Amino acid sequence: MTYIVIVSIVLLITILGVYMVIENNRQKARDAEKRIFNERVKDITGLYKRKISEYVDCKLIRPKHAPKFNAIVSNFFVVQPHNDENLDRLEKVSELLLMQIGSELNKCRNNDNLELLSEQLFLFAAELPSTGIAYNKPFYTEVLPALISRIQTPDSYDADPVDQDSDIQEEEAQTEESKSELDNPPMQRQTADIAN
Repeated sequence: MTYIVIVSIVLLITILGVYMVIENNRQKARDAEKRIFNERVKDITGLYKRKISEYVDCKLIRPKHAPKFNAIVSNFFVVQPHNDENLDRLEKVSELLLMQIGSELNKCRNNDNLELLSEQLFLFAAELPSTGIAYNKPFYTEVLPALISRIQTPDSYDADPVDQDSDIQEEEAQTEESKSELDNPPMQRQTADIAN
C-alpha cells in the first residue's frame, strides 16, 4: 500500500512538472506572438509617420494637419481587436494612402503644380474624423478608401486661361496665314501663269 502511494505521488509530481513546462512554453509562445505583432505595428506606424513627416517638411501637408494624418494609424486599434487580419488591413490602408500621395506627388512635380495636391490633401484632412472612436472598421473598410481615391489631380496641368487664349489666337493666325498662302499663290507664279 505504501508503495502505491509513493508511486502515485511521484506520478502526480511528474504530471504537474510536465504541465508546468508545457504551460510555460505556451506563455512564451504567446509573448513572442505579442512581441512580433507589436513590432510589426511599430514598423508600419513608424514608416507611415516618417513619410507624413517628409510631406510636411516639403510643405505638401500643412504642419497642423500632420496629427490628423497620423491619427489614421494611431487610432486603428482604438475600437478594433488586435489580430492579424486587422494588422493586415492597417498595413494595406496605410500603404494605399502613401502610394496615392506618392503617385500624385510625382504627377504634380511633372506638371509643376504642387499647390493643387496640397489643396487636395487639405480637403482630405478636413474629412477625417476628429474623435478616436470614429476610427472603426466601417471607416477603414469603406470611408477611408473612398477618401483616398479622391486625392487626385488632373493628368496634365493646363496653363493659365490667358496663356491658353493667346496660344489659341496664335494658332488661328498661323492657320489663316497658311490658308491664304494656299488660296493666293505667290506673285511670281501668278505672273508666270499669266505669261503662259
